[in-house]
Amino acid sequence: MKASPKNVHRLLRKAQIDAMESQLWDLQRELDEYTTLRSGRRRVIMLDSLEKLSTTLIQARIAAGLCQAGLAARLDLKPQQIQRYEATDYQSANLERVNEIMRILGLRLRHPAELRLVS
Repeated sequence: MKASPKNVHRLLRKAQIDAMESQLWDLQRELDEYTTLRSGRRRVIMLDSLEKLSTTLIQARIAAGLCQAGLAARLDLKPQQIQRYEATDYQSANLERVNEIMRILGLRLRHPAELRLVS
């Protein structure tokens, strides 16, 4: 028997509504970012840590107007390989491949890396 809205405790119902509104806000933010990237209005993508490199590569692909299949064609790969790279945050891509992708997408690093020794 399925619970009707009348049978759901008001606090539980509020928590469900809050969760859906939060998810909706996240989706709207992602859609706005995607639209901005596709429009070409975003020319600079900031990368402040290597942990965010995979997200930056995906953003750059979208900003370049390429779908996964388009990037795969330029790399002479199957589209499924780009899907795997992106689904796994590029963990299986070696540095040479990442550099090739960055070159194809027109990504340039403008600031030198800084080494800070941790004691």
